[in-house]
Amino acid sequence: MIRIENRFQLKQVRAECQAETKQEKCRVLICGGTGCLAGGSAKLYEHMKELAAEHENVQVEIGPEIAHIGVHKSGCHGFCEMGPLMRIEPYGYLYLKVQESDCGEIFEKTVLRGQPVERLMFRQDNKVYPSEEEIPFYAKQTRLVLKNCGHIDAERIEAAIAAGAYEGLEKALFEMTPKAVIQAITDSKLRGRGGAGFPAGKKWSQVAAQKETVRYVVCNGDEGDPGAFMDRSIMEGDPHRMIEGMLIAAYAVGAQEGYIYVRAEYPLAIERLKLAIAQAEEAGFLGDNILGTDFCFRLHINRGAGAFVCGEGSALTASIEGKRGMPRVKPPRTVEHGLWEKPTVLNNVETYANVPMIIQRGAEWYRGIGTPESPGTKAFALTGNVCNTGLIEVPMGTPLRDIVFDVGGGIPNGKKFKAVQIGGPSGGCLSEKDLDRHMDFDSLTKIGAMIGSGGMVVMDEDTCMVEVARFFMSFTQRESCGKCVPCREGTQRMLEILERIVAGQGTMEDLDTLRDLADMIENTALCGLGKSAPKPVISTLNAFRDEYVAHIRDRRCPAGVCSKLRVYSIDPAKCKGCSKCARNCPASAIHGTLKSPYTIDQDACIRCGSCVEQCAFGAITVEK
Repeated sequence: MIRIENRFQLKQVRAECQAETKQEKCRVLICGGTGCLAGGSAKLYEHMKELAAEHENVQVEIGPEIAHIGVHKSGCHGFCEMGPLMRIEPYGYLYLKVQESDCGEIFEKTVLRGQPVERLMFRQDNKVYPSEEEIPFYAKQTRLVLKNCGHIDAERIEAAIAAGAYEGLEKALFEMTPKAVIQAITDSKLRGRGGAGFPAGKKWSQVAAQKETVRYVVCNGDEGDPGAFMDRSIMEGDPHRMIEGMLIAAYAVGAQEGYIYVRAEYPLAIERLKLAIAQAEEAGFLGDNILGTDFCFRLHINRGAGAFVCGEGSALTASIEGKRGMPRVKPPRTVEHGLWEKPTVLNNVETYANVPMIIQRGAEWYRGIGTPESPGTKAFALTGNVCNTGLIEVPMGTPLRDIVFDVGGGIPNGKKFKAVQIGGPSGGCLSEKDLDRHMDFDSLTKIGAMIGSGGMVVMDEDTCMVEVARFFMSFTQRESCGKCVPCREGTQRMLEILERIVAGQGTMEDLDTLRDLADMIENTALCGLGKSAPKPVISTLNAFRDEYVAHIRDRRCPAGVCSKLRVYSIDPAKCKGCSKCARNCPASAIHGTLKSPYTIDQDACIRCGSCVEQCAFGAITVEK
């Protein structure tokens, strides 16, 4: 692409990119996100390209040539459980769990004749949903940040420009002052999507007000919460949207350099970002005299080593500087002394991805979505015991019930809903009584939970909430940087108590100790990650105290999950006396004589479950 030197030239390029897209009679968009690539979508892409090349009078896109049929690698569609996914335009067909053997039929029926392959479409209650937009999983969403993910070629800047990329930057540079840009973000009430929900406009204005003229714009793409992949999907599927948001932020605060901090476990995101940055530099969106103006901005990628604590602002900037990623005492804040002690705007990927459309469509439009104090949408990674797992986007304030049962399709296998862990290790558990609670910053803060970056793990009736608390505390304790005593030692003590409880060795006094430790950590830990570490424990203790009591008083796990609290017994009516269970018991806890019912010595039993696996007659049961 030629370097764009002015606004008129930009409009010409945009028109050319849109015309190129329209000339493709049929567009095959194959998901090139991490999940679908793991399922084999790269082979689908190559196969469909070969089929297009082999067909008479059909050209595959090569360089500047425009094909009648376009075969493209898109980003994540969001419906990850159903991958590999393939979307066919202009029909809007979405094919699920596509295999390489399906490509021939798809090409012959759909690409060449426009006929659907119904066996590959979503079905529910004997109804076939031909188009992506009709599928309940998508129909119940409001996809703004994720609008282009799955709908454009993730590796071509031309596709991004045709879909509206850099329109917000154009408006900011040619129609607005930096002060007006900050005012628009402030008026929109955009709040940071990385966890705490701090007003983005306030942060930008604080950086712009600093006397120091060297300033930085930094993007947090670390995303360390277990099960969360919102930012990764944006970086993989629509990287130019995030880059544009950073450009607008840099223009607003007067920064000339920016850094994207991405964990090394996101190789595809890093690859796509490198490509997007190179393309943006070539086109004149990055570098010196952007679009012919005096605005200059350069962007760098910094790979993190996967430390959870580097999601915290001061630890992240320390890591970029080449130091050990550890938080520091505040104040001063990052807006005053951030990267290399300079004023720094630090937001996460999703926050920056919201910026271009706010500038383009206005603050008032944005405030019309979501709630008055938490406007806009929020992307969630919906995982766990729910029918439809994947990446979703809904307006802020959407009730939890709508997310789980409408978008998520409810709980599989006829099980009952039990809880949702929201916000990752820094969040808390919501129970059945919270199903009608609105998912926004303030509503969750009131009950001691938080949206966090957007991880949402759904749990059914077979989940042990004490074990859930132990799991998240174990994660938090391992990821503690160790700099402050409350987090380093306090989380270790909480973990030890939880491990005793799930092992049937807890006491009622332990519950009081957990609360005391949680209070101490929340009030004295150095950084926000440490302060929020006890949330999963306290939220489960508040909502599911009866389960903690059952583990302590009854030495019983109601969900039958905690192995050391299981009681195995042999039904003498079903036992054939074959001795297979006894011969394979690693603790020699099963005794008896051949052809007579065997028994289990509960004192010697280590609750490993091998006897259940060995019994061919279903004679051994587990008491919950």
